[in-house]
Amino acid sequence: MRTVREVVYAFFRAQGMTTMFGNPGSTELPFLADFPEDFTYVLGLHEAAAVGMADAYAQVTGRPAVVNLHTAPGVGNAVGALVNARSNRAPLVVTAGQQVRAMMQLEALLTNTDAVDLPKPTVKWSYEPPRPQDVPAALARATYLAMQPPRGPVFVSLPMDDLDAPADDAATDLVVDRKVFGRAAPDPGALGGLVERLGSAENPVLVLGGAVDASNGVGAAVALAEKLRVPVWRAPEPGRIGFPEDHPYFRGSLPNAIAPLSDKLAGHDLIVVVGAAVFKYYPYMPGDFLPDGATLFQVTDDADEAARAPMGDAIIADPALTLERLAELVPPADRPEPTGRPAPRTPAYGDGPLAADAVFATVAETLPDDAVIFNESPSNLAAFRDQIRPGRPSSFFFTTSGGLGFALPGAVGAALARPDHPVLAIVGDGSAQYAITALWTAARYNAPVTFLVLVNSEYKILKWFGDREGVSGAPGLDLGGIDHVSLARGYGVPSVRAETADAVREALKEAFATPGPRLVEVPIG
Repeated sequence: MRTVREVVYAFFRAQGMTTMFGNPGSTELPFLADFPEDFTYVLGLHEAAAVGMADAYAQVTGRPAVVNLHTAPGVGNAVGALVNARSNRAPLVVTAGQQVRAMMQLEALLTNTDAVDLPKPTVKWSYEPPRPQDVPAALARATYLAMQPPRGPVFVSLPMDDLDAPADDAATDLVVDRKVFGRAAPDPGALGGLVERLGSAENPVLVLGGAVDASNGVGAAVALAEKLRVPVWRAPEPGRIGFPEDHPYFRGSLPNAIAPLSDKLAGHDLIVVVGAAVFKYYPYMPGDFLPDGATLFQVTDDADEAARAPMGDAIIADPALTLERLAELVPPADRPEPTGRPAPRTPAYGDGPLAADAVFATVAETLPDDAVIFNESPSNLAAFRDQIRPGRPSSFFFTTSGGLGFALPGAVGAALARPDHPVLAIVGDGSAQYAITALWTAARYNAPVTFLVLVNSEYKILKWFGDREGVSGAPGLDLGGIDHVSLARGYGVPSVRAETADAVREALKEAFATPGPRLVEVPIG
């Protein structure tokens, strides 16, 4: 008779979930005992790093990733990263050990007294099986739920004495062999109505979000835009591209605030939003939600996104499938081709520290065509978007939650998922500290990541928000004294400080041409 552990690993194997991320403790050792040779355990030195790596790994591969945490303290350490993963729609199956069942009532050391409630609301579903034989079915249910739209993390608490218990062979064979498919086609009637509105609109516009890329819909988005001859905007705070940003129809990123966003769309009579919320507003700058004379139509696979939108009609369906059908059904337009955004600005090179746009212009010169980019330098995002314009699907990732700590470990997870692609993580000196221990994992697994750390010795984005919100005298906004070169070397990552454009260029060329991780620290003005 097989043990619960044997059935669990058989299920993970059948689902292609053979890479596990974690930071184990004593309550997790029974789960990891006799670890199968065909599985890989990626060790993170902190739970935020482990979850961040798994987050990107799951997004890049399109498959659920297993995360193994240590009872209540480990889950607590991971909650911030789980907020990012939930917002990023990363399908993570998160497990944590629990005290043996005989000692849970006593609240013995390492008992997670509220195991199911602790990770809420950062996960889609949270569960502790009532008996050992239910563990395989619980993990299967968790996996299927994680992959259903909108994808996201789930959690299962595992009492440590459950894994060696005998499994219910008759039931678990059925669990291991199941498949669950979850892409929904658009309602034909609603789709027909949208086709009619696109055909009759005088000046429609597309607004695309990261779910377009996640559903493999970028090609269909291009086909639709070119057939309609309409401009395309990026929705606020997308985690991925929804449209090639080097395409001549691409206009740029919509602002986050209500009034400025509406102003950007002035003159359009139909706004079609696909693969994004309507909209991720911040800061609060009130105004009209839509410009005069405009109506809005949303396509999303998230029923809650559709329900909470403040205006417009909505179709709840897979973004890629909907875009494909729209591209087939809409009549070709004879309107003039739209104009895109201007060419990148020419940076100024002064005598002092490099400006952010000068750094990004240098990055654009050296970046390999097949690179995958992670960005977590929020105060420099406008300069990045001007100088670097990702065009390939799954080539750009950004956390959508507003929290920090994703890009550095996320880049490591992406490199482990795609070791044949160079990965670039652009992080601010403040952002880098949230999961800095991921550098050790990058060195340990020889992940092909270039970490570009931009140092301004402050939380500059917070000072910007302070100016916008009329806040002065706030403490804790200045940094200093952090030597990223030494930090990286201490974790085993070769590193260099580059202070001129030529030095940045040479450091990046060497990093992209060399196997394994490299860190380049650049002071910016």
